[in-house]
Order: sequence, then structure tokens, then C-alpha cells
Amino acid sequence: MTTREKDWQGDWTPNGQPLTRQFHRIIQRGRAFDRRHPWVWNTLLTGFFVTACLIDFTSGGWKNVTENPDTPSWLVGTLCLGFSVPLFWRRSHPFAVLLMVMPFSVANVWEGAALQASMTLLVVIFNIALRTRMRTLLWSYALASAPFWHLGYHYPDKEGPGATIAPIMMSLALAAVGGIAVRTRQEYLASLVDRARQLEVERDQQAQLAAVAERTRIAREMHDIIGHNLSVITGLADGGAYAAAKSPDRAAQALEAIGTTSRQALAELRRLLDVLREEAPTAELAPQPSLTDLDHLIDGVRSAGLPVRFKIQGRAARVPAGTQLTIYRVIQEALTNTLKHAGPNATSQVSISYGDGGAVTATVTDTGRGGPTPNATEGTPGRGLAGMRERTALYDGTLEAGPQPTGGWRVHVHLPALPAPQDATPKEATP
Repeated sequence: MTTREKDWQGDWTPNGQPLTRQFHRIIQRGRAFDRRHPWVWNTLLTGFFVTACLIDFTSGGWKNVTENPDTPSWLVGTLCLGFSVPLFWRRSHPFAVLLMVMPFSVANVWEGAALQASMTLLVVIFNIALRTRMRTLLWSYALASAPFWHLGYHYPDKEGPGATIAPIMMSLALAAVGGIAVRTRQEYLASLVDRARQLEVERDQQAQLAAVAERTRIAREMHDIIGHNLSVITGLADGGAYAAAKSPDRAAQALEAIGTTSRQALAELRRLLDVLREEAPTAELAPQPSLTDLDHLIDGVRSAGLPVRFKIQGRAARVPAGTQLTIYRVIQEALTNTLKHAGPNATSQVSISYGDGGAVTATVTDTGRGGPTPNATEGTPGRGLAGMRERTALYDGTLEAGPQPTGGWRVHVHLPALPAPQDATPKEATP
């Protein structure tokens, strides 16, 4: 029994009949007990063979098959114990047991006793085939069968030596084949157990990776939603506070825009958090933003006080939804960073260029102060650029972000055209 099988305590008959499952549980419990207390089964089996050999000796049954009825009784009793007692160690040291039994086997055939107790060699050969290498088994088979050749030629049967030797050789061979068959089944079972364990580990790893990926995706979405909308709200609040004394109407418009932006951010957060709930299928979900929503995004940034120029080149034809969401989020993050870090009197420009096959290139520039990366002034690393790079990498795109030589900041992203999906319909095999 291998270590992998020892550790396995699963139910191999989950869909079996009640009687089959009950029988399987009894076998499993018996094997578990034998693994904990191997001496019990060793003692029982050894005691059975010792008892059978002694009964054969005391009853005189051995005289019915012996070639030499005049064999001394003390020798017959010694042979009976010599063939049966070493079986106690047959599982832990099978080849050593064979070496212990061989002197008794030689004496058995040399004196012509031919005791039936010598058939315990079948048990020894079976355990050698079950637990040792093939080379050891071949040597053991030759060693165990050698004395019987002397028996066949020294006490030949009426039909010749072959009538005595052939059945013994065949019996030893069948014992060896039986041990090999059981060993093959155990190794196959162990491979299934190992495979099942590997699949469980891989399943757990995939679940963990999926959970990490989902947390990363949610973190990106939360960062994009909260960071952008709060930046817009902050800009509107600052503008409203500045205009409150001189232009109450402009302050009222700023407050109204703050309310609209806040409600929009709250609705987006609720939709995102609904996905995390168990009753998510009943929640009303809205589609992810796409490139058609850029006008609304830019209008919100403009209302926060950042002048933005928007330019489009080419035609948007068959741009995948994932590509559109990535471009949208990159532009949103770039404009949010401009609102937070560009400083007063800054302007921004957004350019989008559509290529063949769904390729998209977007560039966001501003005329702000440039220089430090987002959140560098706070002393903590920002998630904005990291999130943009992660999104871009998912679609094999490239992202460039950094200060411009003439001042300001530039974000350039390119997403290539995705390969066309292959036709999954299997082709008919030609004869």
C-alpha cells in the first residue's frame, strides 16, 4: 500500500447501490485498521497456516502424499513450523522470508517428505511480486522452484518427472502473476488518487486566481468610478465656492452639477456592489461604458472647470466591447489626473484614432504643470497608472505616460486589432 493510498479516505462509490457502498465502507475501515495495526492481520494469517500445518502433522495426513513415509516425526514437525512461522514477516521482508524458508524447502524434497506445508511458498512468491522489483521476483521464482526439480527426478511420477514439476512451476507462476496483477491495480488506483488530488489543488488554485483577478477588476472599477467623480465634484465645489459671492447663478449651477455627478457615481457604485451580492442575478445591471459615452464624460469634466478639446479620426467599425471599455477607462483616468494635478488654467485635448480591424489609439494631453507622477505629492504610489497598464496589457496593448518636453502630461494608449474568432465547427473527416 503506497503512501498516497494511505492518505486517501474518500468515497469511491458516491453513486453506487446502498449495499455496494456499505461493503466499500467496511473494506475501507478494515484497511484503515490494518494500516494502524498490521501485526493483527499478520498474526491471524500466520496462526491459520501454523494451525493447518500442525493439524496435517498430528493427524498423519501428510503420509497420504509423502514420497517417504519413514521421515522422522521431529523433522516433519520442524518443517511444518519452518514453512509457516516466517509468514509473519511476509509483508515487511518478503525476500528475507523466502531465504528463511529455503533451507526447510531443500530438506523437504531431499528427505522426500513432500509436505503440503511447502505450498506456503505460493504466499511468499505472491508478496514478493507485490512488493519488490521484477528482477527480485525472477530470482525468487528460480530459487523457490529449484528444489522441486530434485523432487521430480529423485521421486519421479509414473508419468515422468514432468507430472510432478509442471504443476508446481505453474502454481508458483500463477502466484507471481496474481501479485503483479494486484500491484498493477494498486499503482493504477494510486495514480487516480494522485490525479484527483492534483485536480483538487488545481481547482483551488484556479478559484484563488479567479478571486484575485475579480478583486483586481473591482478595485480598478472602484478607483475609476470614485476617483473620477470625486475629482469632478471637487472641481465643481471649488468653482461654486469661488462664484458664490459674485455670481449666485453660477454657484447654483455648480451645486446642481455636483448633485447630478454624485447621483451618477452612487448609481454606478450600487450597480458594481450588486454584482458582489448573492442575489446579483435579480439586480438591474447597466452595460459598461463604451466609446459612445465619451461625450458625456468630457461634458462632466468641462463642467468641473477643465477645458477639453475632443478630436476623432477614422470610423469606429467593429470595436470589441472590451477594447471600448479599456479606452474609456484610460481616458477617464487621464482626465481625472489632469483635474487633480494639472493646476489652474490648464487645458486638455483628447484624440482618438480608429484603425483597421478594431484597432484604437487614444492620446490625452494637457498643458498643466507636469513633472511628478500622480499621487507622488502625497508620498504614496498611485493606482491610476498601474490600473491603466493592467487594462492595456489584457488586450496586448501599449501604454505610454509621462511629462512632455514642453510641459504638461501625455498619456498614449494603443490597442491592436483582436484576431478574428476561429470557426469552431468541426470539419467532416475525409475517408
